[in-house]
Amino acid sequence: MNKNILVTGSTDGIGKLTVIKLAKAGHTIYLHGRNSSKLATAILEVKEASGNENISGFVADFSDLDAVSKMVREIKVSVPKLDVLINNAGIFKTSATSNFKGFDIRFVVNYLAPYVLTKAILPLLESGNNARIVNLSSAAQSHVSDATLAGMSIHNASEAYAQSKLALTMWSFNLAKQLKDISVVAVNPGSLLNTKMAKNAYGQHWSSADKGRDILYDLAVSEEYNGITGKYFDNDKGNPKGEFANAHPDAYDVKLISELIDKTEEIIS
Repeated sequence: MNKNILVTGSTDGIGKLTVIKLAKAGHTIYLHGRNSSKLATAILEVKEASGNENISGFVADFSDLDAVSKMVREIKVSVPKLDVLINNAGIFKTSATSNFKGFDIRFVVNYLAPYVLTKAILPLLESGNNARIVNLSSAAQSHVSDATLAGMSIHNASEAYAQSKLALTMWSFNLAKQLKDISVVAVNPGSLLNTKMAKNAYGQHWSSADKGRDILYDLAVSEEYNGITGKYFDNDKGNPKGEFANAHPDAYDVKLISELIDKTEEIIS
């Protein structure tokens, strides 16, 4: 069955590899990128690689939540329904900063932006068929500090990244409890995959980017994962692919999750 699928951060890395594989399977794909020319190039490349013309996209800089809201308005005008949302866009080591209330750019791009996007387009997912939300977490997860939630930037990029990914995972579990007909999973697609992010951060990789592509594809459309929600998939475990496993302990702490969601709503209001 043809599905309508939106993949954020899909102009390169495992996001782009994933949309190519999904497009080859005949699905209608909506890419997202922060640069209009790069997005246009990626759309053409996906069409050529897949032979699928049902490919389009949206532009938004996820470090700017106003840009995310503008993208939401465009999505609502042009997309009748969504069956799958893959929140793949992410940032790790960068010299860029966010202009959103002084918050660390990783917290904004990796957590606040997908939170705002997903919440706004839930009606489209509710109209979808066996809808799924796949949130890109990480093996790197760290307690979300009061300082982070107060908008104080963290000078350690690794710590900032790990906190943003735990926040995303905690929210994923909370969202899964709220939604009756939409599945929500968080996934570590694999550590140090052969992507630009890993190269820029560490100058090396452990596994092919195809490993991340394949698990995102499966979690998005495979019948194997029908009805599975509120779980964390760790692609570093298992062989040849990963398995559902335990996330950071904070992801199961009802009090901490409630505090995170309350604070998030306060931040974005």
